[in-house]
Amino acid sequence: VHLGHRAVIDAALRMGRAHGKPAFAVTFEPHPRSFFSPNSPQFRLSDEASKLRLLAGTGLDGAVVMTFDKTRAGTSAQDFIHHELIERLGISGIAVGYDFHFGKGRAGSPSLLVSEGPRLGIEIDVQAHVDIEERPVSSSAIRMALAEGQIDEATAMLGGPWFVSGEVIHGEKRGRDLGYPTANIRLDKNCSLKHGIYAVRVGRGQGKDQARFDAVASFGRRPTFDNGAPLLEVFLFDFKGDLYGTVLDVAFIGFIRNELKFDSVEALIRQMDDDSARARERLAAAPDAFPRLGVVG
Repeated sequence: VHLGHRAVIDAALRMGRAHGKPAFAVTFEPHPRSFFSPNSPQFRLSDEASKLRLLAGTGLDGAVVMTFDKTRAGTSAQDFIHHELIERLGISGIAVGYDFHFGKGRAGSPSLLVSEGPRLGIEIDVQAHVDIEERPVSSSAIRMALAEGQIDEATAMLGGPWFVSGEVIHGEKRGRDLGYPTANIRLDKNCSLKHGIYAVRVGRGQGKDQARFDAVASFGRRPTFDNGAPLLEVFLFDFKGDLYGTVLDVAFIGFIRNELKFDSVEALIRQMDDDSARARERLAAAPDAFPRLGVVG
């Protein structure tokens, strides 16, 4: 839900207020790319649950999640407009981005909606692309920024920090022996986030009941020890307690350094001390940085 999406959402909200009707998002699951290319790795910026929480935080009245399957992939653009949007949902207006395509063969386009809108009595709003320093905002650009560890760039395009959610699992407990007990979270295998050390802010719970903690996190293969499967390891500052089985939101605020292999445990601990100090400084400079999330349900 980046700045381009938010421009479309704001247009829908204005339209809804003007018509005195609720405004909602229409989205698809599984992602169409996953349907058409099931064997190609897909780095999704947000899973379905996270996407809905982000949408809920925009002020929309709700979201409609449509199943993307063989039948829907074969639905013509005209049938989608008439049967899904008008007959099924009863819409009176549509807000889309300049590059939105839909229907079989991606035949549906903003120009088709603009031409059909007056005849169908539907208001159409097409939002132009959003640029930051002459660079178009897009999901692809955000994925590339995250893969390069350019957290500030990704945050700017998203309009807030990128975050992941996951359940805390048991690890090797090496961090406890090093004086840095971590909450370990296994991210999606297709996550292309750059391996390294990050300043992060952690949320536990949702809505008004959410507690937040500053933290430092490592995402990578732990080359000093086992060079295993990528794992997110989060050390919460000034926290004591058992987090196993808890679902945490981890928002990435700043990139600290690349993942490194150390010759000794002592050298690793010295570096972790420095990483923690740098993360505290980065977080202190952004005391309110956290994604705007709504409660779904």
